[in-house]
Formats: sequence, structure tokens, C-alpha cells
Amino acid sequence: MSIQKNLDRRERRSVISLASIFGLRLLGLFLVLPVFSVYAHSLHGAHADPALVGIALGAYGLTQAIFQVPFGRLSDRFGRKPIIALGLFIFFIGSIIAALSTSIGWLLAGRVIQGSGAIAAAIIALTADLVREERWTRAMAVIGITIGVSFSISLVLSAPLTHWIGVPGIFWLTAILSLLAIAVLYLVIPASPAKFHRDAELNPAMLSHVLRDPDLLRLDFGIFALHTGLTAIFVVLPLVLVGGAHPLLAMKNQWMLYLPVMLLSFIAMIPFIAIGETKRRLKEIFVFAITVLLAGVILMAISHGSIPWIGFSLFLFFVGFNILEASLPSLIAKFSHPGAKGTATGVYTSSEFFGAFCGGLLGGLLYAPEARNYSTVFWVVAVIYALWLVLALTMRTPPYLSTRIFSLPADYRGISLEKRLVELPGVSEVAIFADENAIYCKVDSQLFSEEQAMAVLGSIQPA
Repeated sequence: MSIQKNLDRRERRSVISLASIFGLRLLGLFLVLPVFSVYAHSLHGAHADPALVGIALGAYGLTQAIFQVPFGRLSDRFGRKPIIALGLFIFFIGSIIAALSTSIGWLLAGRVIQGSGAIAAAIIALTADLVREERWTRAMAVIGITIGVSFSISLVLSAPLTHWIGVPGIFWLTAILSLLAIAVLYLVIPASPAKFHRDAELNPAMLSHVLRDPDLLRLDFGIFALHTGLTAIFVVLPLVLVGGAHPLLAMKNQWMLYLPVMLLSFIAMIPFIAIGETKRRLKEIFVFAITVLLAGVILMAISHGSIPWIGFSLFLFFVGFNILEASLPSLIAKFSHPGAKGTATGVYTSSEFFGAFCGGLLGGLLYAPEARNYSTVFWVVAVIYALWLVLALTMRTPPYLSTRIFSLPADYRGISLEKRLVELPGVSEVAIFADENAIYCKVDSQLFSEEQAMAVLGSIQPA
């Protein structure tokens, strides 16, 4: 279904605007990824302690993981917009510090401050405030697509922008983008009172349950491993391309490598995502994607001296990466219990950001500039992905269920309403939360009829 069909005009404007804020901010983070390590090695202090280069690359992930939940909770108390604006301003300050840095220490400080403006949870909560419960899934799909597009655009534009304005210029650009995002926040997005949404926010009461769920823990390890590997690879891959007396590919020309890789990998991903969802083969596609990812990293380790082989290995890597980035949130939703999706997603997101930090730390500790031991990092990432593959093979087949959220009638008959909804075709579980004025249903989308559910809700008489 299209966004135009499912969201009204106000909701469309809100979702597109919030997605643009997500995109602008992530564009600022992702743009430096392919050029960061080359630039950082030129700064004062980097040669004395080269591990700081990797740590600086991944440092934003640590502070993102630490401050994600506190920012979300503050937005419940003080309102979404002020907290999102505060996070964007903190990101602005960090970007300026990074732009003015002449030493690796100050660059590290800038990256730490950039990550401290952890607004993802607050943006998702504001999206939930502005969109009807039954249209929440569509809204999140738009934001998810925006994140993927921002990442792909960043890899392609990074090298040309570095050639034109330098890495400090990219940090200045990210600072400007954060101010633009604040303008969009206040000038375009409607005001709405903050409400708690179990499907969008972390619920402390559900945290212990989520942390004991083996299916969700497997997925949390998966996103952690995926971003650990991605960040570790980009500690050394830019150095592979420009290193040595005879660079494989000049910085200004690296878009010619990333553009076809990203386009082809995105095209190749689409049929696998379709098969996984429509043919209900998600576990098989999931395992296949990790295998392709692993093959790409192994190929990088054994053939990183050749541009054609680097291009092919990156193609394999990003086919697997794109499939996994798209399927992991879907699996989180399928395995989480009604009313616990927001909590499960919060733990998952923190695992992702912590993985980015660990990847930078790992790459920085393993890579020795004098030895140019690029393959060491690739092989260690391959071991991490191999462990993930073993865990994925033990994962049970996911239930093909999704969450549908409906507004609770003003007066309802408690147990009788829950019983009538559970009896509908395709409904597996129902959870009613009067404090949120919401009904959460886990449903099989191939059997479930939203119209039937609405008919049941519309027929409820006051108790």
C-alpha cells in the first residue's frame, strides 16, 4: 500500500519531515565513513597511537548507545521537540569541534559529542504521537527506507565531497545539516502532546523479559556483529585503496567503485527480501545473507590488492548487509510480544550503536600502519560473522506475525473484547492497555482482515 493511501495529509507531512531529519543527521554521520581513517591518520598524535583512529571512527556509537534511552525518557517528560532540538544542537557542536580539530584527540572528542545527541528514540516516539496507531507500520517503513538511502548516498558522495571541500568541510556540512533539521522540526512538523507508546518506546517493565528472550538476544547479537564488522572494515578499507607507493584508487575517484557496488547490491537484494516475506522463507534468506556477507569479507582478506576483486567482495558484502538491515527489524517485530516491540527495538538499536563503537575499537587495535596488516582486520571480522552464522542456524523459524494497533473504544467490555478479537481469523495474541488507550494484536497478515477487526471494535457497546 502506498503512503498516500494509508496516511492522511497531516500524517504524510509529519512522517516525511521526520524521515528527513533522520536522513539529514545520518547523512552527516555516514559521509565521513569511507574517508575518515585516511584523514585521521594525517592528524597530530595519530602516528603515536594509531588505535585512536579506529576509536574516533566508532566513538559516536558508544555515546549513542549510552544516551539513547535517557533522551527518549526526557522527551516523555519535557516534550519531543525540545529534546530533539537539544540533540541536534549537541550534534552541531560536535561537528564544529571535529571540523576544527588538528589532533586525533580533538577529533575523538568531536565524535563523542556528536554521538551524545542521541535522538533516534525521541524521533520514533514523536512519529508515534503524530500517526494513528493502525498506520504506524507504514510510517516506520518510510523512515527505514530513508535510513538505507542516506547510507547509500553517503558512500557515493563521500569521496567527491572530500575532494571538493575536504573532510573538515564535510564536518561543517554536517553542522549545517543539523541546523536545517532543527528548522524542519519547528517549521514543518505539527505540534503534538507526548504520549507513551509501547510499540515505539522502551518500557522498563518489559526490559527483563526482552533480555531473557533467546530469539531476541540472537538478533541483538546479529545487529551488533553486523555493525562491528562494518565499522572495522572501514577503518582499513580506505587505507587499502589509497595506501602504498602506488594507490589502487585515488580518493577523488572512489565514487566510481562505490556507485556501481551500491546500485547493484540494492537491486540484487530486492528479490531476496520479497521471497523471504511473501514465500515465508525468512530464516533461509537470513542465513543466506550472513553466508554472502561472510564470503565477501573472506574475499577482501585474500584479494585486497586488486580493485576488481575489492569491487566484487564489496558487492557481496553489501548484498548481505542490505538484506540483513532490512530483515532484522522485521524479525524483531515478529519475535517480540504484544506491547514489547518498543522495548525490544530499543535494546536492538543500542546493540547496533555499541557494535559501531566496538568495530572502530577493534579495527584501531588490530591495524598496524607500519605493517599494513589489512587482512588481519578482515579475518577477525570473518570470524565474528562465522560465529553469527552458527547462531543463526540455531534460530527457530520466526512466526509470521506482525503487530496491528487499534484505538481502544471509550467504553469496552474488557475480556469479551479481547475474546472476540482473538477469535478473528489470523489473530494470534491480543493485549489491551487502557493507560495507552490502545489494543495490540499479533496477526498473520495473510489471514487477518483489518476491516473485520474494525467492525468488532465498532460494535462494542458501553459496559
